[in-house]
Amino acid sequence: MQQSDPLSPAPDISHPGVVASDITKQFASAVKTLVPGELVKDEHFTLFESVAALEIMDSKMDSGVLAEGESLEEEYDVSRDLLPEEILGIIDQLLCLEMAWHLGYPLSQTLFTSVYVESLLKPHSSDIEDVDFVQDEQSRKSLPKLLFVLRAYCLGLLKACYFVNETIKDEHYYEEEDFVSNTYDRELFAIIPVESVNKLLQTARSELRTNNNIAKDVSAALDLRLELRIAFLRAIDLATLRKANPDSLKTPWIQMSGLLEHINKQHSLAKPVPEAFSTKLQRRLASTMPPRPMVQPSFEESYTHFKRLFQDGIDVMDVLKYAEPQSLLTFVSTFQARKPQPLVYIRTLLQSLLLKDMVVLGNYSIRQVLDHDLSIVVLPCAPQIDPSYDSIEIPTDPRHQTAAQMEIFRQRAADCYFDLFRIFCQNRCRVRRTLCHSIQEWDMLQTDVEEIDQLLQVALDEKPLPAERGNSSLGYSLPLSSWAYLYKLRQMEWIVQLGFELEIYQTDELAGMYWYLNYLAKTRAQHGDRIKSFTMRNLNEARHESTTKDGQQHSRYTVAKEREYMQSLAYIRVTMLDAASTWEFADGLCCLYTALQRFGLISAPRRPYSSDTLRHDLRMKPFRTIALPPPPSFDDFTRATAQPDVSTTSLLRYADGAVGGARKGYEALGKMADVQAFSVGAHDRWVGNVKECLKAAIAAGIAVSKLQRAYEKAVGENEGAGADVKESDLKLGLKVEMPTPGTGYHDWWIVPKLVPTA
Repeated sequence: MQQSDPLSPAPDISHPGVVASDITKQFASAVKTLVPGELVKDEHFTLFESVAALEIMDSKMDSGVLAEGESLEEEYDVSRDLLPEEILGIIDQLLCLEMAWHLGYPLSQTLFTSVYVESLLKPHSSDIEDVDFVQDEQSRKSLPKLLFVLRAYCLGLLKACYFVNETIKDEHYYEEEDFVSNTYDRELFAIIPVESVNKLLQTARSELRTNNNIAKDVSAALDLRLELRIAFLRAIDLATLRKANPDSLKTPWIQMSGLLEHINKQHSLAKPVPEAFSTKLQRRLASTMPPRPMVQPSFEESYTHFKRLFQDGIDVMDVLKYAEPQSLLTFVSTFQARKPQPLVYIRTLLQSLLLKDMVVLGNYSIRQVLDHDLSIVVLPCAPQIDPSYDSIEIPTDPRHQTAAQMEIFRQRAADCYFDLFRIFCQNRCRVRRTLCHSIQEWDMLQTDVEEIDQLLQVALDEKPLPAERGNSSLGYSLPLSSWAYLYKLRQMEWIVQLGFELEIYQTDELAGMYWYLNYLAKTRAQHGDRIKSFTMRNLNEARHESTTKDGQQHSRYTVAKEREYMQSLAYIRVTMLDAASTWEFADGLCCLYTALQRFGLISAPRRPYSSDTLRHDLRMKPFRTIALPPPPSFDDFTRATAQPDVSTTSLLRYADGAVGGARKGYEALGKMADVQAFSVGAHDRWVGNVKECLKAAIAAGIAVSKLQRAYEKAVGENEGAGADVKESDLKLGLKVEMPTPGTGYHDWWIVPKLVPTA
């Protein structure tokens, strides 16, 4: 609550017939008796009374309130004659308002503040010839001839908005968080065919070119803006043709990107007409919201956003260049992680390209993609995904039983699997939040499909993997539950990593959360090693069975099967290398932050309403119900993070080695080709991400080395002086500077900067 200025005069609360008492002092003294967090509420003061207390004729709440001399209706004349430069100014302002709508602001605060747009939308009409700024036939004939350019542009704009709005509503998004789809009872010309709008735009361009009364540069500027509307409608139309060549679908986006550069250079020719836009038009909308101000980014800001929108539109079409499911997942996850994040229209367009009407990428069935993923991760050349088994109809035949169980698995796993792609089409905060729910589904999926694995063991007469080098037996392969477990582990890592990116953890919590990330990554690496053992056994058996006693190759083992096995082993290799790099880097940062806490360079803030136990419960809440891997208890978590049995010298030495190992891992990853890294179609973004991780690892190594030298120097000076000083009291001559959001090398790896104290 803001404190009143004691020097300011008391408000005038006198009124004829009213006896008022100033209770400010009594109220202030009464508030001081309340403890923080305490709320006093009169049980008779209900919601009805609180709403009734809202003052009528308050401009902030009452859209009908008028200032002195103000009229209720907008008095702007849409039939007035405009200069060509003024039409250009109105169109450029409409471009800015259109971008504000794409950014998530409602139409009531953006495009619907235009008097020209409002005059076209009311009344509704299904005939494009009846859609004009004035409704009277005689008045239309007297309209200035140049207004046909503005009319055509507005129609093209609103038709594009209709398609964008419908595309977004058909996919998964968050209303008022990502986008506001409310059209306030305006139809946006849903009934008028897009062909009619395109024809009108082309006619307007033709008439504009034959008009010799307009300066050539202004005429060219108006023509380019009409061409932009045609290209936008074309881009939206082509996006529905998912079976077409992806490069051909990029054409209108590339065209718009080129047009935008010319439009930006021509903006100086425009003359603003601010009176053609008014918030008074909100009174005509079917809305219960109080009046809100117009939202209009500058033309420079709008240009930047449009440039990014068109580039994202070009890049998103590459998702149709399908190679294999892991590259597809890499494409979606790296595309969504762009800074700044793609706009909601592009993200919903990506969703529609991915999966529409039970068809993936316009060409593939759900089974094809799911089986392809299984063949890469756990089941290369496996009978479980052999399509020939589907034709066996004898119930007692193992092949029929295998096909039946696999169909049950596909029905159970398909939603979880494809939801993962949809999740990465949301905003970053929602990605993390939805992943927290997703891992619960994958945990149940892992448990359910383990029963299917056991039934398939019997049907396929699978043998357990024997022990090697004194190790205990790995048992049965359980490929389906292993596949689910691997995906669950990846999602758990993403949840923790996104927590760093979204600044969920405070500085003194970083050591503990990096330890937990290390724990998850180590578990993933171990699980990858288990999958590799069974894949190698199957490969060796396939090769052995392909050779007869006389040494001749059997026809059952083909080059295609060899290629499938090699692809699976390549995936396991890159998975284990990625997990090991994450494991080492997280371990190194955990040790670094623990050492900084020991030296007192990082301290916990005051938390009067919190405790270490409560914070641990909060951080582990997303993983509380997960069976495997089990979340650590508070004691285990604290002991593993603090490492009380390890000296600071050993801790820093281990941190240096771990960060160095991570650096080597990222160097190896960065040298992989797109096929090896399973990043086909997104290799540049994937390599860029790896290089950022490498830079963060180098920076972490520098920080550890600097801290080691400062510690050794401080210890030497104290030993020379014969003093016995606690580590927290050592004068290292360093202070910690934490990177601000977006300034670090990588959002997932928060590397502290150690700088000398003055």
